[in-house]
Amino acid sequence: MDYNLMVRNNKVDFGQMPPGTFLIGLLSAYENRFQTVADSFFEEITWKQFFAIICINLCKESPTINELSEVMASSHQNVKQILLKLEKKGFIEMIPDERDRRKQRIVITEKCNDFCRRNEKECGIQINKMYEGISEEQLITTIQTISQMERNLK
Repeated sequence: MDYNLMVRNNKVDFGQMPPGTFLIGLLSAYENRFQTVADSFFEEITWKQFFAIICINLCKESPTINELSEVMASSHQNVKQILLKLEKKGFIEMIPDERDRRKQRIVITEKCNDFCRRNEKECGIQINKMYEGISEEQLITTIQTISQMERNLK
């Protein structure tokens, strides 16, 4: 199967590249484009900082840095840097764990909750635009495929 991609009005022909190889390149390029667009969406924070907030909110209890690193699939050092910036902006607090004082738990602040409420509607609009013309069945297939790829990496 031939895959073609438009790049600034210049058609790129990937010839007979195997679909798996093409998909890896496509995912990498998409991630870069998405981050560029998402970084311009918020004034106060970056996409990676917002992603950290999303992941914190996914946890049943306030996560530790190691737990959050696992959810975000990122290194402890990278997550720590993101959290320090969010803490400086007043979006999170890092508090000692009640059971093990060596661990720190990450807690969302009211300032962060206000930010999320203010941006919730516009985020929904942007997400809907991104998925325009894509059926729920296609989304589910994509989720299943990437989830399996993720399991295979582990």
